Amino acid sequence: MPGKPPASPSSTRSVERALALLAAVCTGGPRGADTLVELSRLVGLPVSTTLRLLRTLERDQFVTRSEGAGYRPGPRMMQLGARALSHEHLVPLSGPALNELVAATGESAYLSVPGPGTTALYLAMAPGTHSVRHAGWVGRAFPLAGSAAGSVLLGRTPERGWTSIASGIEPDVTAVAAPVTGPGGVVAALSIVGPTYRLDGSAIGRFGPLLTRLATQLGLQLGAGPDVPHSNATTAEPAGPADPDTQHREQR
Repeated sequence: MPGKPPASPSSTRSVERALALLAAVCTGGPRGADTLVELSRLVGLPVSTTLRLLRTLERDQFVTRSEGAGYRPGPRMMQLGARALSHEHLVPLSGPALNELVAATGESAYLSVPGPGTTALYLAMAPGTHSVRHAGWVGRAFPLAGSAAGSVLLGRTPERGWTSIASGIEPDVTAVAAPVTGPGGVVAALSIVGPTYRLDGSAIGRFGPLLTRLATQLGLQLGAGPDVPHSNATTAEPAGPADPDTQHREQR
C-alpha cells in the first residue's frame, strides 16, 4: 500500500514460522496433540524458538495446552475454522447425503477433501446412531496413502465405484468410500466409518452401491456430467463385495 513500508525479511520469516507451527498443531500427532519437542522437530526450529512462538499463539488463543503437555488448536483457531467450513460450498450440499448414509447404515458418515501435502481433511460428518460408533474427526488430517477416502481422492477407485479398507490407521475400524467428482475431477470423498465387526464383507457389499449413488448425485450438484467415470486408476480392484480378510488393510 502507498506510504506503508514493506515488511522486513525477519518479520516475514517469523510469520512463515508461526504459520508452519500452527499448521503442525492443527494436524496433530497420533494422540491428537504434539509436545513442544515434537513440534520443534516437525517445523525444523530450535526448541527455544518454537516455545516463543507457541507462547504467542497461546496468548492469542490460537493454540492451547492439553493435560498431556501437548498443544491443540485453541478457541480462536476453532472459531476461524468453523467460519471457514460454514462458507464451504461442499458442506451444505453434502448434508442430505451424509444424513441418508447414517439413516441407512447406522455408521458415522464423513465428507473428506484433499489436504496439505499427502494428506486429506475431514470436512464434515454426520454421527452414527449405534452406541459404539466412530468419533467425530472433523478438521483432522489423515494420510492419503493407505486410507479408503485417500484412495478415491487419488483416483484409485475400482470399477464398482467404491473401495473399503480396514484396520490400518485405527485397529478394528473399517471405512467404505466413494469419490465425489466435479467438473475438474475428483474433489471429495464420501465415506462411512465403523467397527470392523459390523462393517464385514456382507455389509460393505450392501452399503458400497449406496455410497456410490450418493457421491455421484453430489457430483452432479457440483456440475459434473452424468457419465462421470468413477476412477482414473491404472489398475482396477475386483468387483463385488470385498473380502475383509484380504482387501481391507487400513481405514478411511
